[in-house]
Amino acid sequence: MPWYSLLIVLVGLERLAELVVARRNAKWSIARGGVVRGQGHYPWMVALHTGLLAGCLLEVHLADRPFVPALGWPMLALVVAAQALRWWCIRALGPRWNTQVIVVPGLPLVTSGPYRFSRLPHPNYVAVAVEGAALPLVHGAWVTALTFTVLNAALMVVRIRCENEALATLADGPRPATS
Repeated sequence: MPWYSLLIVLVGLERLAELVVARRNAKWSIARGGVVRGQGHYPWMVALHTGLLAGCLLEVHLADRPFVPALGWPMLALVVAAQALRWWCIRALGPRWNTQVIVVPGLPLVTSGPYRFSRLPHPNYVAVAVEGAALPLVHGAWVTALTFTVLNAALMVVRIRCENEALATLADGPRPATS
């Protein structure tokens, strides 16, 4: 179980690194006339993602969830894959990536990296969904996985609608330029 706690701490540190990148990128976007949208749902996202990490630790320790190798190892592989996809998104979007919805008018939409696949318009959210289900299941925290998945799905409806509306203000239509 100590290794699982370390995994959760490492994911938490990765989230902090994302916030550093997001803060830097927000300054870049705002300096270029970027418009922030969806501020009402953003605190809920922060709370949900914080709750995911806390829930992983609490459920595993309090409910004494066992590590089941047949489930745990594949879930760990999915967590690693989700991280790789997330950072591919961050790299493709460059300074336009953010944890908030910020659209810079006049910039072309991003069509490189995972954003070149039109059938997957929001690849970062795929990474979030996969990680949110897989991370708790690495160590059998199925209540946390289920709770996060349901709440995240509801939040993503709001978030994606907000993002698509923001992107629709650009000439090229609703193709992801954030997240």
